[in-house]
Amino acid sequence: MSGVRWRRIASQIGRSVTVWAVATLTMLVLAGILPDFRLRSADGDSATDIAVTAAFGAGAFGLLSALVWPLLVRLLLLVPALVLGLLVFFLNGALLLVALRITPVERGTAAWETAIVVAAVMSAVASATGAALAVRDDAAYRRRLYRLADRRRRSTPPVPATPGTVFLQLDGVGHDVLLHAVDQGLMPTVARWLGTHDAVLPHSHRLTPWRTDWSSQTGASQLGILHGNNHDVPAFRWYEKDRREVMVCNRPSSAVELQQRAARYAGHPGLLADDGASRGNLFSGGADEQALVLSIAARRRSRENRSRSGYFAYFSDPANAVRTALSFAAEVAREIGQSTRARWSKQLPRVSRGGLYPFVRAFATVVERDVVVSAVMGDLLAGRTSVYADLVAYDEVAHHSGPTSRDAEKVLQRLDRSLALIEHVAAHAPRPYRIVVLSDHGQSPGETFRSRYGLTLGDLVRAGCGLPVPRRARRTRSGAEARAAVRAALRRPVEEGIEQHRPTRASEPVVLASGNLGLVSFPDVPHRMTKEEIDARHPALLPTLANHPGIGFLLVRSERRGGVVLGAHGAEVPLDELDDRPGPLAAFGPGAADAVRRTHSFPHTADIMVNSSHDPVDGEVLAFEEQIGSHGGLGGAQSRPFLLSPVALSAPVAAGEELAGAEQVHHVLRRWLEESDESHLPADPRRERAA
Repeated sequence: MSGVRWRRIASQIGRSVTVWAVATLTMLVLAGILPDFRLRSADGDSATDIAVTAAFGAGAFGLLSALVWPLLVRLLLLVPALVLGLLVFFLNGALLLVALRITPVERGTAAWETAIVVAAVMSAVASATGAALAVRDDAAYRRRLYRLADRRRRSTPPVPATPGTVFLQLDGVGHDVLLHAVDQGLMPTVARWLGTHDAVLPHSHRLTPWRTDWSSQTGASQLGILHGNNHDVPAFRWYEKDRREVMVCNRPSSAVELQQRAARYAGHPGLLADDGASRGNLFSGGADEQALVLSIAARRRSRENRSRSGYFAYFSDPANAVRTALSFAAEVAREIGQSTRARWSKQLPRVSRGGLYPFVRAFATVVERDVVVSAVMGDLLAGRTSVYADLVAYDEVAHHSGPTSRDAEKVLQRLDRSLALIEHVAAHAPRPYRIVVLSDHGQSPGETFRSRYGLTLGDLVRAGCGLPVPRRARRTRSGAEARAAVRAALRRPVEEGIEQHRPTRASEPVVLASGNLGLVSFPDVPHRMTKEEIDARHPALLPTLANHPGIGFLLVRSERRGGVVLGAHGAEVPLDELDDRPGPLAAFGPGAADAVRRTHSFPHTADIMVNSSHDPVDGEVLAFEEQIGSHGGLGGAQSRPFLLSPVALSAPVAAGEELAGAEQVHHVLRRWLEESDESHLPADPRRERAA
């Protein structure tokens, strides 16, 4: 055995002994300050006996954590992720009680609630000690990161010298929001990459805005980015008449179907097919290595189907489990405090943030972030060619707190620290890496359609069809005007006439919302209805919608004129004339006409596509969902995400050109992978220091 290997073994033994000693000392301190935790019998023990009990207890707890905890985590994969935090504490406390029982002296005791506290503190202290010791040894540091991510390959082939590429998606972060965060000092890592705060060091990255499709949401954008095709994805949720099914992008069964369609349309498996990894995404991108990927969650579990294996990889270390569970609890408390403050201060606009939302937010901002970042770290150290990971924290908070709120800014700060950690780990990777950061869409601020007008889009559609609506909706001005329009269209002088001539239940519309984009479908008609058919059946519906102040424009199909855009005061512009006279689309800026025309060509476009109004001065839209930061349609910052790329890669587009559509972004990323495969990065001084 070589001297280097002996030194490595001795170093590992020394670190283990040190961690054991620190854990023993921690147990002694806790026994001294917690009344329900004892390391001695009732009649008292000598200091030596107490120390021996603590040493045996700490050692047994460490062994159980290393050997039994991974098995418990496998069982945790069978329970909902939102209850993971509570189970982590109880199971960790149970391990401590077992450790105290199996010590030879058999004198340690603790109450259940005290055991939970002691186990959490000891796990955290042991993790911190191990990390501090490993940082001083680069080889040990790399091994520790491997162990935390649990991504070491069974066979380790030679890692190519060509650069790998990491694509990190900051879900929902718009181009302007990113620039504002950099200017405010909230994202120092991004600022350093852009060279905005240091004129001496050259910038390493360039920032490029891009324009989304009409459906400005993660499902359409990520499908186009990862698979090169998002044809026939008109919204986040839509009704397909031929299947008689509502498709929802974040529903596992829908994600499977969408991924299969995209692969057929594109003719290739995806961006990550060559030794890639997909982490925390809706779709796989063709990656062989997948974790927390929604499109494989609906299939039966197998060695090829590891949708939740990322949780096991991360939580198999009990210290990770405790740290994340504590952060989870802190985030729940933070959300409750922030929502209470917003309610007491009568902050407007505001939406309800009660129920399970604090736990959903904590899962997105803590659990998902920690697991995905850990998985990416493991991929870097395994030398994978490409990695694509989605961090959803900002998007979740911005929906309920607002895109530029203080709550959302705090999330951006934490995301920047995640970028810094990934950059640091990349310096220890066996090959050089290029880090590309991008977003799938932005978010537009504004109050909800319901809060401004007192009724939902569904209420307005039903009123326009002459169908019964809730009493609260009938009392609103919009509801009354819609019902009056129906009476006038049907030439019925009294409201009771509507009830006698209303459509049968089979023809009631399906109304779905995707941010500020609404979709109206009539399921009893097997084809996409024309404007003429809709007018014949519901003569007041299209005028009611088009003239409503909260609606910007409608898209329908006309028998005579093809696709047409409808607006207020009888505006009706055929799609092929939008370039010359944009009409209702004028407020939505350049590119809106192309986006609408493309959506019109989809087989499953709704009978009526409804986009809310947009104020180009303040960028506000009206969400048809209960969100004060929304995306899904046209209008404002939601359609303007960003692409942050290393200057070592070619420019995304030529000067003066616009990067438009998720499919074009896919082609840019694919080109960069090809460039990386054919080139080598210059030496990185940080990597040389780490060697």
